[in-house]
Amino acid sequence: MSDRPVVTRIAPSPTGMMHIGTARTALFNWLYARHTGGKFLMRIEDTDRERSTEAAVQVIFDGLKWLGLEADEPPVFQFARVDRHREVAQELLARGAAYKDFMSAEELEAEREKARAEGRVVRSPWRDATPNDAPARPFVVRLKSPQEGETLVDDQVKGQVRFQNKDLDDLILLRTDGTPTYNLAVVVDDHDMGVTHVIRGDDHLNNAARQTLIYQGMGWDVPVWAHLPLIHGPDGAKLSKRHGAQAVSEFDDMGYLPEAMRNYLAKLGWGHGDDEIFSDEQAIAWFDIKDVVGAPARLDWAKLNHLNNHYIRQADVERLTTLTANVHRGRDWKLREADLPVLARTIPLVRDGAKTMLELADATVFVLKQRPLELPEKTLGMLNDETRGRLSRLRDRVAGQDWTVSALEQAIRSFAEAEGVGIGKFGPALRGVLSGGSPAPDLAGTLVALGKDESLGRLDDALSRSA
Repeated sequence: MSDRPVVTRIAPSPTGMMHIGTARTALFNWLYARHTGGKFLMRIEDTDRERSTEAAVQVIFDGLKWLGLEADEPPVFQFARVDRHREVAQELLARGAAYKDFMSAEELEAEREKARAEGRVVRSPWRDATPNDAPARPFVVRLKSPQEGETLVDDQVKGQVRFQNKDLDDLILLRTDGTPTYNLAVVVDDHDMGVTHVIRGDDHLNNAARQTLIYQGMGWDVPVWAHLPLIHGPDGAKLSKRHGAQAVSEFDDMGYLPEAMRNYLAKLGWGHGDDEIFSDEQAIAWFDIKDVVGAPARLDWAKLNHLNNHYIRQADVERLTTLTANVHRGRDWKLREADLPVLARTIPLVRDGAKTMLELADATVFVLKQRPLELPEKTLGMLNDETRGRLSRLRDRVAGQDWTVSALEQAIRSFAEAEGVGIGKFGPALRGVLSGGSPAPDLAGTLVALGKDESLGRLDDALSRSA
């Protein structure tokens, strides 16, 4: 297929959450298509009609959209192509590459027991029967797999994987009710969509051998295979609920940015030298499916948090303001229109320490509080006469200052020197008065975030309280 433009695909089943493993598979398909100047397509494998709900399909669309991995063409829905799958099964019959199997359930069970006893795969007695022998009863259509030699899967990640044909059973293509099986549908859809590279999880490696035989039975080009290792938890065990988030939506809810997730997922099984942080453009330029390692990747929360912090620090303040406001609204905080510019003013002062958007939201709570603030007991205990007097004098000092971090830092330092005390003598009380006990940046940053009027107002409120 080297002379054809690359076409990759992601083919999730809409049966619940969109797993992080599916997200990484989508990313690798997207990166390889972009790297080669090809196309990235999507197929929804919705043949499980009970579980394939409209809402479940939307979860896939939303997850890929959030990740920034939208397909180049409208999605293909597998269930709508059932007639085409049956058509190919009939052609395989006509070519002699498939046969009708009339074994009853009882006969099949007896054959299975015999096959187990003889250490071989199931072989139907109808495999070599003539059409004239066909009885008038239900049948399945099976692929007539070769019984000698081997089937080679030349995998871009795993290397050459050889399957002995004697160990490959005659897989069912059509069930007795005429519905196509997974392996048939996948091959027909990938062929008709022009897919040149099948990049998917290595739990499908065994399917690649069976699917290769279907391609060969139809005389179609076999795609390039690339089977990705699984993602494990930090302890090396298969990723599960006990390791935390598994679904793309959960990472969104936890406050991770999509660009951080793309960067992090790209590092799960692939890398470019010692580069930890790279742009989409760099990833596209560097990515080759042959460079994916065969060993399982481990989810590392510390690395993800480090990356997310980097992208939070790099992000546009207006965007962060919108995202932070959404977190607050999700926590039932009643935001006013006037709060948005205050958040925008605060975010540059607090974002360096935030690993997630939830932490960034936590760091901005202090500016959203309404006066008069309810002060914590610790702060109230500090407000003795001496400290009140000192805060009152400090208030008058800063009121005449330029309201910038550098000017206020200098004013606070010079005030402490004039008072003959360290900042520790009044700083904790001032912080409590200004923040109401919520996390806040340094004193000058807190004053700038609140603004002059709000800062002086909070000081006045505290100083007017009865001792």
